Amino acid sequence: MIVKTFGSAIQGVHAITITIEVNVASQGNRLFIVGLPDNAVKESERRIESTINSIGFQMPRTRTVVNMAPADIRKGGAAYDLPIALGILGASGKVVTTAFSGYLMMGELSLDGMVLPMRGALSMAMQAKQEGFRGFILPAQNASEAAMVNGLEIYGIRHISEVTAIFNKPGTVQPLDISGEPDFFQAQSAFDVDFSDVKGQHHIKRALEIAAAGGHNAILIGPPGAGKTMLAKRLPTILPPLTLQEALETTRIYSVAGRLPQHASLISRRPFRSPHHTTSDTALVGGGGIPQPGEISLAHHGVLFLDELPEFKRKVLEVMRQPMEERMVTISRARLAVEFPASFMLLASMNPCPCGYFNHPEKSCTCVPGAVQKYLNRVSGPLLDRIDLHVEVTPVPLSALASDAEEEQSTYIRHRVIAARRVQEQRFSGEAGIYCNAQMNSQLLKTVCTVSPGCRQLLKQAMTRLKLSARAYDRILKVSRTIADLAQSEAVEVPHMAEAIQYRSLDREGWGN
Repeated sequence: MIVKTFGSAIQGVHAITITIEVNVASQGNRLFIVGLPDNAVKESERRIESTINSIGFQMPRTRTVVNMAPADIRKGGAAYDLPIALGILGASGKVVTTAFSGYLMMGELSLDGMVLPMRGALSMAMQAKQEGFRGFILPAQNASEAAMVNGLEIYGIRHISEVTAIFNKPGTVQPLDISGEPDFFQAQSAFDVDFSDVKGQHHIKRALEIAAAGGHNAILIGPPGAGKTMLAKRLPTILPPLTLQEALETTRIYSVAGRLPQHASLISRRPFRSPHHTTSDTALVGGGGIPQPGEISLAHHGVLFLDELPEFKRKVLEVMRQPMEERMVTISRARLAVEFPASFMLLASMNPCPCGYFNHPEKSCTCVPGAVQKYLNRVSGPLLDRIDLHVEVTPVPLSALASDAEEEQSTYIRHRVIAARRVQEQRFSGEAGIYCNAQMNSQLLKTVCTVSPGCRQLLKQAMTRLKLSARAYDRILKVSRTIADLAQSEAVEVPHMAEAIQYRSLDREGWGN
């Protein structure tokens, strides 16, 4: 007797439905699993046998063949235990199989029949809904994230006996009724930090407001203790809240990577990832034997903060260049290529020199001649060209630190950022995949960033004097458009352009010389 159950395989952040065919023959006494399984799947025989025994049944003592189709896709992980076990029970006549075709099943089994958590539940649920399955049977620990897919019956189970009851005794086990949306919207404004915690630094706050409003990359350059990291950690508090679609995309990445907090249904706030400077290129962009998302994908729709940028290995930084432009990273292997989304804001910080005090208003730089330029050269020109705002951070005066004056709260800054983003949403409503000024292509740039003769002359002078590249030219236009949006101005005026040009600190003459 041949019985079919259905599972799912993850490739990148997408799921592929796997058909698991089980044939219990009349002769022989071995279990064969075919269809390109990895070692974790092959080892399932002992777990499944112990599980079946734990619920009062016996493993068939005949020749049993399990085929996992399509056979050219590698199946990895122990989460196939549940569909294989149900297929064996169904083929042995222990479980009614008439409803198998309507359900996707996944979950790792322990020896006593408990169902253990897995990765990628949200992607699998989305694929199950797309392919017309009635329901999804999965571990209870993963049920809340799968329940975010509407129109799909979600059965969060803790023991295999609950699964057999679903098919043998219809109605005894009910699908879960979970809605994480109210908690999602409530948690969007809950932050532990605020811009009002930072004394002074108004020009840095202004630069970060511009970066948030247009989705621009930024770098903070200043001496130790000036507040670069403190300011960077507060950037998510002024970013627009995640939309439900953005939250689903981000949650799917965390689910595939196994980074979703326990019992969480959705990522409610924009990610803030801050990898250490010793990180490898694979950890940053993703990869591995079984490709997994890296830090730039975990920062999707959020912020990737690289503290002490020159301390990162040059090779690690250079692999980011293409994903920063494409907002997607492709991991290629001999037999497959997977894509991970990587639409993130890059925020970096660095000291101006090895000792940290170059251009300091009070302390003298102790670096030898040429050391400053050598230090800056650790970050390549092409990478700096992709960073829209270069912002100098100076130490906060003691008078400002001791002041009792109240600083502006993140909430008020966030309102201005959201207003500017609304303007951009209307502007790009007909453009697929473009939501903010930083994502504009060259064609849109010509249409959207029309400038007056005065602005054009000012930009021409800046390009000539600072010897800027063509990419830097585009960056200045995009930033000036964002500044105009914050001012609710339809046209880019000379003050907007002048402010955008001043955020190219590392292009100015004198730096490092």
